[in-house]
Amino acid sequence: MAGLYHLARLNNRWFRLDEPLDVAYQLGLPVDGHYVSGCLTDFHLYIEGGRPAWQWFHELLGVLPPENQVQKFAVNCTWFQEIFGECPLGANEETVRRFALAYIMILLARLEEMGGYSWGSAALAWLYRCMCRVANRHVVKLAGPLQLLQSWIFWRFPTFRPTGYDAFSWPLASRWSGYNPGISNKGPRVQMARLQIDLLQPRDMPYSALDVIQVVHPKVLEPRHTMLWRCVTSLIYFAVVEWHQVDRVLPQFGGVQAPPRPALNIDFLMSKDGRGGDRWFPAHLADWHHHWQERAEHILQFDIVADPGPSHDFLTWWH
Repeated sequence: MAGLYHLARLNNRWFRLDEPLDVAYQLGLPVDGHYVSGCLTDFHLYIEGGRPAWQWFHELLGVLPPENQVQKFAVNCTWFQEIFGECPLGANEETVRRFALAYIMILLARLEEMGGYSWGSAALAWLYRCMCRVANRHVVKLAGPLQLLQSWIFWRFPTFRPTGYDAFSWPLASRWSGYNPGISNKGPRVQMARLQIDLLQPRDMPYSALDVIQVVHPKVLEPRHTMLWRCVTSLIYFAVVEWHQVDRVLPQFGGVQAPPRPALNIDFLMSKDGRGGDRWFPAHLADWHHHWQERAEHILQFDIVADPGPSHDFLTWWH
C-alpha cells in the first residue's frame, strides 16, 4: 500500500523512495480488497440460522473444547490437532466425516477467502502503530511486521545491507531470511549506522533492476493494486486505524510537491487497540471503514514531470 513516507526527506536531501510499492514488493501482499477487521463476538450473525458459534462448532465436529482450551472464540490449535490428528480404526461414517472436516479446516483455515483481503494495508497499519508505540520511553521492544521494516532498510539503503545475500527471490524480503545479527559490538554498529545515515545520497528506484523484474509476481502490478499506491485513505487492522497521507510525498510518484493540506489529527485513535471488550469494529469505527470502502474515489491525479521535487511554494512553507 504505502511505505515509510516519514523518511521522504532526510539530512536535507529529498529521496525518490517510491515507497507505496514496498509492501507489495517486499512481502508480496495484495493491496486492494476487503479491510482486515471485524470481531468474533458477532460471528453467529453470519452463520446460517443465526446459531451461536459453539453450537455450530458442536454440530460440525461433535465435540466442544474444554474451557482452558478456548480464548474467547479461538480454539487452541494444539488441542484441535490432538483431538482430530488421527481418525480411530473402525470409525463409523459420521466420525470419518467429522475427522475429514476437521482435517480440511486445519489445512485450509478458510484460505479460499484470505486472498480477498487487503493484507498489505493491514501490515502497514500495524507497522505504523508499532513504530508510534516504541517512541514511548516506557516501551523497550519494537513489535509488528519487522521483516518488512528490515528489508525496506536493506533495499533502500544499500550501505546497511549484510554481505553474502545476493540471491533474489520472491517476495523480495525473503532475500534476507537467513540473516540473524548478533548482539556483540552493538555500540560500534549503532555509531556506524548513524555515520552512514549522515552520508546518504539519493538513489535510483531499487525495484527497476533486471534481477527484481525476473522474480516479481505480476499480480502485484495489476491496476487494481497499483492505483491504490496513490490513494489517500485509511489503513485498517481491526482496531488499528492509520491514515495514508500519500498526498504529502508526490515526488515519489513523479509529481511536484505543493504545500500540504493540514495533517489529519488521529491522535485519539492511538489508544485504540481492541482490548477491554469485544466490538464489531466496522460499526464502532464506521467512518474510517467507510473511507476504505470509498478508496477508489480518493486516488490522486497529477501531472508527471521529468524532475519531480518540492515546489517553490512548498520550500517556502517548509522553511
